[in-house]
Amino acid sequence: MSKAQQTKARIVQQAAEVFNQKGYAGSSVADIMQATGLKKGGIYNHFKSKDELAVAAFDYAVSLMSQKVWSAVKTKRNAIERLQALVSSYLAYIETPPIVGGCPILNTAIEADDTDSPLRDRAIAAINNWRNLIVRIINKGIKKGEIPATIEPDTVATIIICNIEGAIMMSQLEKNPVHLERAIAHLQKYIQNSLA
Repeated sequence: MSKAQQTKARIVQQAAEVFNQKGYAGSSVADIMQATGLKKGGIYNHFKSKDELAVAAFDYAVSLMSQKVWSAVKTKRNAIERLQALVSSYLAYIETPPIVGGCPILNTAIEADDTDSPLRDRAIAAINNWRNLIVRIINKGIKKGEIPATIEPDTVATIIICNIEGAIMMSQLEKNPVHLERAIAHLQKYIQNSLA
């Protein structure tokens, strides 16, 4: 990796934390400059605009989340175990969040839900990727006879995502991990009792 590529990657990493904590609208170029130690020209040498940087930072933050989830899921073979591993992977948000400031998908979705912007499009794509992963796991489990054919995969995906995102939000807001712990415990029972 060249020095320019390393600098660009560092800008993205540090900007991701700023945007995830302060939001896109609440983050100024001065905030990014302070976080990176670069001058405005140093940042805009790598990115044409704050929008371009925000999209790159969001993609980076989501990739960190996806890596944590996938590393937990890929070690399991049974659909029920894969769903439980997916859900449990979010317990890491309590001790070692992939990025500070809560879930970047939730944060961006809340900020961009009333806009027509690249960030809103990215948040939609990230949620759809998460939902599609859950649906694929369930469909494969149905085909293998691990999950009853009566289960509606999209419904299960909505239940899992909404529980996790709501619990992350409550835990972040109150600075109390109990909400996420409760939601994950509930989802584990739901997966075991309703899908197995």
